Amino acid sequence: MRFGILGPLRVGGGEATVTAGRDRIVLAMLLLRSGRLVPVEDLVDAVWEERPPATARAQLQTCVSRLRRRFAELGLAPEIIVTDPAGYGVRIAPSDLDADTFARGVDEARAAVAAGRFAEAAERFHAALALWRGPALSGIPSRSVRRRAQTLDEQRLTALEERVDVELRLGRAAELIEEIAESVDQHPLRERLRGQLMLALSSVGRQADALAVYREGRRFYADELGIEPGAELQELHQRVLAGDLAVTSSEEWSFAPVRALPRAINDFIGRQETLARLVKEIEEDDARIQLVDGMAGSGKTTLAVHVATALADRYPDAHLFIDLHGHSEREPLPPAAALAALLRQLGVPGDRIPADADERAALWRSKLSGRRAIVVLDNAASAAQVAPLLPSGRDSLTLITSRRRLAGLDGGKPSSLAVLDPEEAVELLGRVVGADRVAAEPEATTEVITRCGHLPLAIRLAGARLAHRPRWRVRDLADRLATGRDTLTELSAGDRSVGQAFALSYAQLDVDQQRMFRLLALHPVGFFDDRLAAAVADLPLPDAQDLLDSLVDAHLVDEPDAGRFRFHDLMREYARQLLETGETAASRTAATVRLLDHYLHVAHAISGRMEPVASRSALVLPKPPRADLVRASVSDGAAWFDANRAALPALVRLAADEGQLERCWQLARTSWFYLFQHGHLDELVDTHTVALRAAERLDDAGAIATVQNYLSSGYFRLGRVPEAIELMEVALRLRQRLGDRRGEATVRRNLTVAYGANWQLAPAMAHSAAALALVSAGDQPVEVIAILNNQALLLLAWGRYPEARLASRRQLRLAREIGDMNSLYNALGHLGAVRARLGDYPGARRFLRLALKFKRREGNRFGEGEVLNELGSIERILGRPEAAATLHREALAAVVKSGDRIAASVSRNLLARALLDQGDVASAVDLHRRVLADAVRMNAPHEQAGALDGIARCLRDTDPGAARSHWFRALSLFRQIESPEQHEVERLLAELG
Repeated sequence: MRFGILGPLRVGGGEATVTAGRDRIVLAMLLLRSGRLVPVEDLVDAVWEERPPATARAQLQTCVSRLRRRFAELGLAPEIIVTDPAGYGVRIAPSDLDADTFARGVDEARAAVAAGRFAEAAERFHAALALWRGPALSGIPSRSVRRRAQTLDEQRLTALEERVDVELRLGRAAELIEEIAESVDQHPLRERLRGQLMLALSSVGRQADALAVYREGRRFYADELGIEPGAELQELHQRVLAGDLAVTSSEEWSFAPVRALPRAINDFIGRQETLARLVKEIEEDDARIQLVDGMAGSGKTTLAVHVATALADRYPDAHLFIDLHGHSEREPLPPAAALAALLRQLGVPGDRIPADADERAALWRSKLSGRRAIVVLDNAASAAQVAPLLPSGRDSLTLITSRRRLAGLDGGKPSSLAVLDPEEAVELLGRVVGADRVAAEPEATTEVITRCGHLPLAIRLAGARLAHRPRWRVRDLADRLATGRDTLTELSAGDRSVGQAFALSYAQLDVDQQRMFRLLALHPVGFFDDRLAAAVADLPLPDAQDLLDSLVDAHLVDEPDAGRFRFHDLMREYARQLLETGETAASRTAATVRLLDHYLHVAHAISGRMEPVASRSALVLPKPPRADLVRASVSDGAAWFDANRAALPALVRLAADEGQLERCWQLARTSWFYLFQHGHLDELVDTHTVALRAAERLDDAGAIATVQNYLSSGYFRLGRVPEAIELMEVALRLRQRLGDRRGEATVRRNLTVAYGANWQLAPAMAHSAAALALVSAGDQPVEVIAILNNQALLLLAWGRYPEARLASRRQLRLAREIGDMNSLYNALGHLGAVRARLGDYPGARRFLRLALKFKRREGNRFGEGEVLNELGSIERILGRPEAAATLHREALAAVVKSGDRIAASVSRNLLARALLDQGDVASAVDLHRRVLADAVRMNAPHEQAGALDGIARCLRDTDPGAARSHWFRALSLFRQIESPEQHEVERLLAELG
């Protein structure tokens, strides 16, 4: 190995190293990402951290040159370090770096463990760990290096723990004790190492020492972290206390085997991965208690029986099964009655079963002591019901199923069953009704599966209806599920139904839990959080959280992420049925208002912090009914919108359907900036179209004008500029009729951009001038800044650079005075673009890079793309087309995420120009032709002309006639829109003759 990072940095295969501090950091970063390019920015951050000098890139090149000279001195090829416009990298063979050799050795050891070759695994782990000479890259203080080196150190510790597991399995506990103890001293927080030391000590009869190791760890966790040890370490402690891990005799027990498992169904589908995982855990980890929970109909019992069947040979002495009736029409089976039934399965006569429950439990444990038995405790109601039934020895396996999460059951390893994957669901339906029947109608099959919510019970019941009706097609069943009275009624067969299964779970809830379950059905789609639940139920947040926890434990509500909840589709339909029958109309309306008010006020508070200053005061709301819940949500910022994006259109429609018309348009308005800024334009148009109808039903001219203004922004970004202009012209007339000068100025300012994008420059300038006349810089600086911003963009496009500079400088001055940083950096970006147009490229870069840094920090993808395109154009003018292409690609990615289709065409045209300058004519002409087709569809004349100009440039050397034709078409469009680019095309045509 020619390079070493598993310890102090080494080069050349011996003890040689690199001495210069910056060179060591650079080489360390390159070796940590061997085989990949490391961006220059990452290297600069690693070397200089927060304070890179202006000459950082030049100094970085010097570091690389020194490293190459050092490699040559050590007999290594300097070309090991490769240079790319994007950064630097090292190209070495996998055997040249000790970290790569270590990773391969660990993978080989793990493969040996999986194959049961434990002696070989131990040897390979030893060989891999022997490569380490100390902490990775010790002696290099760079935070970036240390952060990545810590990952390697963590990998070493994990490999060490895995090696100890293997050697304990091989019976080498006595030899390992000293080594594990030393590792625990060095890493006292690693519970796995501490547990391994306890196991090793117990294995040689040193239970007192094992308990002391636990006590020492518990004190350390309490003093350092203020927490208790983890569940696994606590369970290990209990087993040591019980003597469960002590060396015991191998006394054998003989008795007649018991077989009481139900038959495993043949069409078991969709749980093979879970089945394999559970079997592996039990075989390899000796997990003695497995908890399988899930919602009604998810296949818990079936899975448990299949696990027991798969492990039958491993537990030959007894296979026991009992239904505890935790969720059935019968009362849950008391522990004493369950013990009596289990003892009878073991062959204990009824007259010898004690009457006292504790004595029954003692006899049960005694009968199972030493037996290798499987006990399936099905349909448990609670941890209290199950706890007395658990065997005490290590020789038995207990599988417990429940619709509730049995969190209070110590030592149990939980597995929560989700619904089936689409492929598994289709296979299950095929098993029930016939694979050929399903394969013949794939679309109908998918619809049936979707209507069933991928729930195994629902799919079986739907399939049973189809199987008993041979003349039905799958489409007939899909139509019944879509158009029947309700899906839950259709999903039934005989005396079994999905609704009945859900009802049994619902019946186990108390009154408050049932009310929360019903009211949550008001939430239309997707996820919701605990604050929303508190608002809908009008409860203190802690009380709502407790109720949600109980619903999650009962698998009536799912919690896929901490604090984020959702219904299964069929469960939501069941909850909605209960809402209709269990709540009065007045109660439902009041809860709906609370739901909408919560979203409205949280969205308003968060968007008020995100929006440009000029539009923040456009909507004023009364105080929120639950200010505590709003405060708890506001800190989430844009992440709150990310989490609730799917619900926003449905909530706006819910408000419209429930007659909450004012809340409807206001909710759309408060969601506008997030949807606009993040490129979710279809949702923006959807919500504001519904909101516009609501505002029109209210006959509120101000609301109509507001919604039209923001709806037009969605049309604008989607390239539907004429529709955007039409909407804003109507909004303008409404503002004028209302005498709303400020609102009129806002609409005119937006019309400036819309007409400008449509290359109708005269009306655009007219609206800009009229907007400025309506506001005063002294009293309304925010509005003036916004108008100047749009005016500068228009003047830039028109080629009137001195005027654009004046407007931008005025914008900059006003923005500084009022502290509007967003507008300040917009002005810097405009000034950078002006400088670039006038040939001051160094000054342009300084301004543009400042603007880019801010726009990236604010998440303004559209603005980021604009600035990147300006920087790319500078690089192309300076003869660096490769760097230009990189910047234009980044710009394209940013504007595509913003959803702006015209901006995407701009970026593609610029990227094509850079590709042409690189000599890639074919790619350039293909890209220009794609832009031309898009621009024609959007009726975007400037980008049509730009694409035609680009195609002509690609063809002028090979097909001058075609080039001339394309330039004439481009010139006609440029003249039509009065673009300054017409003069360049005229020059190129003259050159062509």
